[in-house]
Amino acid sequence: MREASFVKQNKDKWTTFESALSNRTNIAPDVLSDLYIEITDHLSYAKTFYPKSNTEMYLNGLAAKAHQKIYRTKKESKNRIIGFWKTEFPTMFYHHQRELLIAFLIFAFFTAVGVFSAANEGNFVRSILGDGYVNMTLENIANDDPMAVYKQMGEFNMALGITINNIIVALVTFALGILLGIGTIYKILQTGLMLGSFQYFFYEKGLFWESARTIWIHGTIEISVIIVAGCAGLVLANGMLFPGTYSRLDSFQRGVRNGLKIMLSTVPFFIVAGFLEGFVTRHTEMPDWLAIFIISASLALIVYYYIIYPRQLYKKTDHDRKPIHRI
Repeated sequence: MREASFVKQNKDKWTTFESALSNRTNIAPDVLSDLYIEITDHLSYAKTFYPKSNTEMYLNGLAAKAHQKIYRTKKESKNRIIGFWKTEFPTMFYHHQRELLIAFLIFAFFTAVGVFSAANEGNFVRSILGDGYVNMTLENIANDDPMAVYKQMGEFNMALGITINNIIVALVTFALGILLGIGTIYKILQTGLMLGSFQYFFYEKGLFWESARTIWIHGTIEISVIIVAGCAGLVLANGMLFPGTYSRLDSFQRGVRNGLKIMLSTVPFFIVAGFLEGFVTRHTEMPDWLAIFIISASLALIVYYYIIYPRQLYKKTDHDRKPIHRI
């Protein structure tokens, strides 16, 4: 890569780092550490391909200035847990919006495939959902309580069981990213086919609205964070497949680290989804306006935290930047 192209490709990161070192931008300590690792990687690259250049001298000075400040900042950090969800994770996640979009599009496509297949293949729903679940649901429909499945367990036990199960599914979806992303895509495919066939099944029985307003009370958050887990798996795969200026090992480690941060961000949402499924969804007698409010609020929370808020933080950081020194 030509030196000018290398500078153009990375100067925004250098500007962010320099601004943070000068206390012009407030960045979480671990994010600052990640940037420091990137800077040192860039410095090594510059030493190899552009020895004794202005780029090497600039990066060397930046890295030297950074070391002491970073570790002092990490010691002084407070409210580490709050800072993760408030600043550190959203700042990092802004750079993975592409993987989130890809995970969503894959999920949406296979949900549509699930609907189409259920509408055109008589046994498709049973092959996806299983005979036991379909027969139980048909029996509930015959008893005028199609959503009775959400009332079979006690509230707490159901909430706890669902939360643990969803977290396990999400972790598997993420971990399968190690198979170059193919495993993650397969899990997203499975979830999409299941949702599409599930919703068509109720539509075919004339119960689409009743099922949707009940299921999506908890499903809005549950399905959304499964997609986010798919995003984490794709981040892991991307680190393996496209190392960029990093060594493949460094890129893989970054993919694992960022993917784990994405997974950690989903835990509170899975807890909320489990609570809703265990304690709220079972109340099928609730008025439509209340169900719609819960669904809308859940969707707004997900969209804001994973899409809008990271962009707001990035724009704020970008606004606070000053031009990079000429090198």
